[in-house]
Amino acid sequence: MRFLYHSSQKLFGSEDVPRSIKDVASNAHASRSTDADLPHGGLMVQPLGQWDWPLTLSTPERAVLELLDELPERESFHQVDKLMEGLSNLSPRRLQQLLSDCRSVKVKRLFLFFADRHQHARAKRIKKHDIDLGKGKRMLVKGGRLNSTYQITVPEDLVGLQ
Repeated sequence: MRFLYHSSQKLFGSEDVPRSIKDVASNAHASRSTDADLPHGGLMVQPLGQWDWPLTLSTPERAVLELLDELPERESFHQVDKLMEGLSNLSPRRLQQLLSDCRSVKVKRLFLFFADRHQHARAKRIKKHDIDLGKGKRMLVKGGRLNSTYQITVPEDLVGLQ
């Protein structure tokens, strides 16, 4: 098995990462009054191996935001586009919280762009006005085309298919 570690501190700040299944359970219990089913900061712990070692990993909602942060340097727009096409079952409440907590304007705009592009029904429940999308245009691709809704430059063929 090969594990890749990516630090998402720049996306979500320095948070308390749960180190054990017990930590996750206590965090869920403590936040029961707000939203008990939301994992701690979009992180969850799963047992690994025969000794049930705690492995901290991202929920699918957080993982997609971490993937978008890799654009365009380490991931291609077309790879992400195909992945986003199939992600129609993400939790809108988790996404709302993570998008509100996310520090990257690029990531937030990209997520909303792809969600609109693929007409994800659950993503339509996200309150965009509660998310800080910053100001000004962001050029993500040289020679691309500006998406006027989110003020980001993306590959021309992605804008043309909306």
